[in-house]
Amino acid sequence: MFDKIIYNNKDSEIRMELIQKNSQIPYDLLLLADETVESIDKYIHECVIYLLIFRNKPVGVCAVCEVSPGIIEIKNIAVVEELRGRGFGKIMINSVIDNAERNGYERVIIGTGDAGVRQINLYKKCGFEIYDRKKNFFIDNFPEPIYENGIQLIDMVMLKRDIVKK
Repeated sequence: MFDKIIYNNKDSEIRMELIQKNSQIPYDLLLLADETVESIDKYIHECVIYLLIFRNKPVGVCAVCEVSPGIIEIKNIAVVEELRGRGFGKIMINSVIDNAERNGYERVIIGTGDAGVRQINLYKKCGFEIYDRKKNFFIDNFPEPIYENGIQLIDMVMLKRDIVKK
């Protein structure tokens, strides 16, 4: 269903690999994209978790769940702050899409906050399109207001990428 290693580029010292179910959950990286351990725990045990390793150091994370037959969702994706904007997020997203295609999935979905302009632009560059909006998601699911780019998050924007069969 999910490959153990989904990206490996020896020249640039980057690889993306599945962590074992009995391994410690990398909350430090997951918290870069989600607000609390409690919110992560609502989905993480249903996910497979990939670590992005750069020069033998974990620098990114991606948690992926099968939400229905043929559809997977990227529930969490994050890169350490000092390496953002250098293509690591795009490597992770494209690796998940390639893995989904190899394993017969038809669609990949992802959600982000309505003020997440940088994230939405990245997802669109990776071929995703907006298809839904979960109204009041951040109001209803978090006890304290969450701000991004100085704007309070209210809705979750959902994006999809259909996988074209070759």
